[in-house]
Amino acid sequence: MIKGLAITPPAIGRISIGKVVEKQGKRLPEKDDEFTITTQIQTREGWVHHPLDESLRKAPGTKLRAIPIRLLFDEVDLNLRANYTLFDRSSGRQVCVGNGESCKRVTSSGVESLPCPAPYACEFGQGVCKPYGRLNVRIGDEDELGTFVLRTTGFNSIRTLMARLTYFFALSGGMLSCLPLELRLRGKSTTQSHRTPIYYVDLTTRSGATMADALAEAKAERERRRDSGFNQAGLDLAARVGFANGAFEELDEDGRFCAEEFFTEEQDNESSVEQENVAAIPQQHLEDRLGTRLKQSRSMTTTR
Repeated sequence: MIKGLAITPPAIGRISIGKVVEKQGKRLPEKDDEFTITTQIQTREGWVHHPLDESLRKAPGTKLRAIPIRLLFDEVDLNLRANYTLFDRSSGRQVCVGNGESCKRVTSSGVESLPCPAPYACEFGQGVCKPYGRLNVRIGDEDELGTFVLRTTGFNSIRTLMARLTYFFALSGGMLSCLPLELRLRGKSTTQSHRTPIYYVDLTTRSGATMADALAEAKAERERRRDSGFNQAGLDLAARVGFANGAFEELDEDGRFCAEEFFTEEQDNESSVEQENVAAIPQQHLEDRLGTRLKQSRSMTTTR
């Protein structure tokens, strides 16, 4: 295994809420009120839609606001990885990733482990560091290891998804990968949205099914897999080892798309594709700001 390279779940597509459009010579996120399922191919017109995007709509042209899914892993934090993350928008590289207690940060000496006080209390990351989550899900049964990736920087989506996954894990006795679930798009208004609806992602049992129905199906699915020799515990362990093999999860090429969608240069309270309040990266080049903050941080440490 190549050291330093995170081995992540195979991705065959993306799930997004909105798109990036060009306005006055700048590429900016545009809000939307539905899911879009795409391939991993991007053209000048945008991401190419996956065939599932059309087949899951009840009728041509209708809004896609619910997607039937299954999870790949039983462990919560393997399905949804959420961290405070700081991207260098020019290169797409992750510069700092933390959990509110500790972080991995790129410095002149390499990747260092440092304390992480969260963005609002961190001099290094204020204004450029955000919560960033990646949820891998399966859609359909054609590829049992292939996943679609939903990326979000929204507190509402991350908090809701983490709560749902934790509760489903507890209720099912750890059978997350066997539960028939559904991603749903929900709307809400906040004081910051000025009564304009913002949208976030929720995770529920499938439409028309109760929790008891979902648990019964999960139990049957677990027994079927066990009889066939499917080793879910082994799969979860392999995934955990793969994630731990690299300091950062996103490759530079994927990071560029993430920075474009979620870490924009424009100051707009509702500018992200996930339509939740985000902080914008100032016009000054990020590398210059990071260098300045790193020097200040080291200077303060030396003074103390």
